[in-house]
Amino acid sequence: MELIEPTIVQFWEMLTSHGTSVLLVQFSLMMVAGVAAFYIHRASQKLLDERLQHENLSGFRILILKIGQRLAFPLSGLFAVLTGRLVFNLSGYPTPLLDTAAKLLLALAAVRLIVYMLRVGIVPGPQLKAWEKIISTVIWGVFALHLVGWLPHLSSAMDQLAFRFGETRLSLLIVVKLIVLCGLYLLLAVWLSGLVEQQLKKSQHINISMRVGLSKVIKVAFLSLAFLLALNEAGLNLASLTVFGGALGVGIGFGLQKIVSNFISGFILLGDRSISPGDVISVGDTYGWVRELRARYVVVRNRDGVETLIPNENLVTTDVINWSYSDKRVRVRIPVQISYDDDPEQAMAIMDEAAMASARVLTTPPPATRLMEFADSGIALELRVWLSDPQEGVGNVRSEINLAIWHGFKEAGITIPYPQRDVHLRQAVAVE
Repeated sequence: MELIEPTIVQFWEMLTSHGTSVLLVQFSLMMVAGVAAFYIHRASQKLLDERLQHENLSGFRILILKIGQRLAFPLSGLFAVLTGRLVFNLSGYPTPLLDTAAKLLLALAAVRLIVYMLRVGIVPGPQLKAWEKIISTVIWGVFALHLVGWLPHLSSAMDQLAFRFGETRLSLLIVVKLIVLCGLYLLLAVWLSGLVEQQLKKSQHINISMRVGLSKVIKVAFLSLAFLLALNEAGLNLASLTVFGGALGVGIGFGLQKIVSNFISGFILLGDRSISPGDVISVGDTYGWVRELRARYVVVRNRDGVETLIPNENLVTTDVINWSYSDKRVRVRIPVQISYDDDPEQAMAIMDEAAMASARVLTTPPPATRLMEFADSGIALELRVWLSDPQEGVGNVRSEINLAIWHGFKEAGITIPYPQRDVHLRQAVAVE
C-alpha cells in the first residue's frame, strides 16, 4: 500500500487541479452518460435479440448484429462522454476525468470486439461464450490500471508477496502473470490451430484420417508451446519443471493411465487409418457411423440418432467390425422358408424379383437366391443383395424386400410353413 498511495494522491491532485466543483460536474456528467448508456444498451439489446430470433438473416448480418450487442454500451457511453467533453472544452474548462473515461470506454469497446472475433474464429460454443466476458474484463482491467498509472506500483507490491522453495522464487505477481499469460497464449494457440484445421479440411489431397491426425498434432504442439512461452514470460525457471514432470509421471502411473491410454490410442487409430470419419462400424452391440474422432473417444451415431462415445482404447484392444474399411459395399442376407409342397424354383424367381423392391439394392453385383438346405419344417432359401450405403441402415431394406416377397408368395400360392414336430405316444404299460 505504501507504493500505491503516492500514485493515488497524484491522480487525485490531477483531477482536482481546477477545483472540486469542476470535478463534481464532470462526475455528474459521467453518471448521466452511464445511465443513458445503460438504457440505450438495454433497448438495443432487446431490438437485436428480436431481429436475431424472428428474421431469416445471413451469417454475416448475424455477426454484425452480435457485434452491435457487445458494443452498444461502451459506444453509447463514449458518445455521451465526448459530447460533455466538447461542451467543457468550449467553456474553457479542462476535462481530465472525462478524458480518462473516454479512453476507458474506447478500450472496453476494442477489447470486447477483439475477444469476440477471436471466439468466433476459434469455435463457437457455450464454454468459450461463458469465458468471453471474464477475459474481456481482465484485459480491460489491466489496461485501466495502466491508464491511471497504478499498474507499475501494484506490480511492485504484488512482487513483494513471495516465497522461495529451493532456487525458485514464486511471488503473487508471477502467479497472476502466469494465469493471464496462459489464458492469452492458450487462446491464441487454439485460434491458430482452428485456422490450420479449417485449411486442412479444405485440402483434397490429404485423406480424412491424415487431416484429423495433423490437426490434433498441430493443436497439441501449439498448446504446449503456448504453455512454455507463458512460463518463460512470467519469469519462472523452466528447469524447475523437472519437479512438475516427476509429479506428472507419478500421476500418470497411478491415476491417469486410462486418460493417457485413450489419448495415445487415438493417435494409433489415426496413424494406421483403421477408422475414419464416415466409416460404418460395429463395436459390441453398438452399430453406426463414425461422426468424429476426438482425443479421448470416438463419436458413433446410430440410426436412432443416438450418439455413443466409445473410448479410443476399446477400439484398439477389442474386436471392431468396419463395414466400410476397404469397400463400402456390404451384402445383406434374407432367409426365407417355403413348404415342401411348393416349387422352390418358382419361389426363387419371385425372391429375385422382390429384391428390386428397394431402390438402394445394387444391380452389380446382381441379387442372387440360393437354396441353402432341406430343413425340418421346409425348404430354406436365402436372398442375397448388395448395398453401397450401409450408413443408411439395413433394416429398412430387409423390411421392403420381405414385404415384396410376402406379396409375391401370396399371389403365387406359396406358403411359409409353421414349425412342425411329430410326437409319437407310446402306450404305457399298466402296473399291476
